[in-house]
Amino acid sequence: MATTGDFRNGLCLEFNNDLFTIVQFQHVKPGKGPAFVRTKLKSLTTGKVIENTFTSGVKVNTARVERRPYQYLYKDDMGVNFMHLETYEQIMIEPSLLVNEDLMKEGQSVEIVVHADTETPLSVDLPPFVELEVTYSEPGEKGNTASTSAQKPAELETGATIMVPLFINTGEMIRVDTRDRSYSERVKK
Repeated sequence: MATTGDFRNGLCLEFNNDLFTIVQFQHVKPGKGPAFVRTKLKSLTTGKVIENTFTSGVKVNTARVERRPYQYLYKDDMGVNFMHLETYEQIMIEPSLLVNEDLMKEGQSVEIVVHADTETPLSVDLPPFVELEVTYSEPGEKGNTASTSAQKPAELETGATIMVPLFINTGEMIRVDTRDRSYSERVKK
């Protein structure tokens, strides 16, 4: 149990028969009436973000979640398979729990968020940046655009397609931001 005074970003709550993590909160003390806490909560099961207001001092149930290091092994028709980096235990996860699954390559390290009481996997978090090779990209022609931020589609080694600047060619390694699927920079081999 926790009160609104214990709220902090990342705290996990059991609320409305679901698990939520606090994304943002603000204590408000109006001139008239009782204090309250405005929050933005993200569901760990569906990924939806909701807003909720708690009366100051109200008690809420907290949930214990753990981040565990895993390695991506392979995907088959049953699901996506991972191996724990310390115990070497293998688990299979539903593809619906993964975000940006097409940016993962075999052998990549990820963190899996697990509900500690029930041992249920809640989500798979990729590292913020991954380095991938461009397998196909149309050649960019110099001078065919009026702006300096022109982009073209590029297919990566994992099968994902993202937008990259015109100077990126087939065979180059690039760093991709997994949070918004954007090109970050070119990587030297």
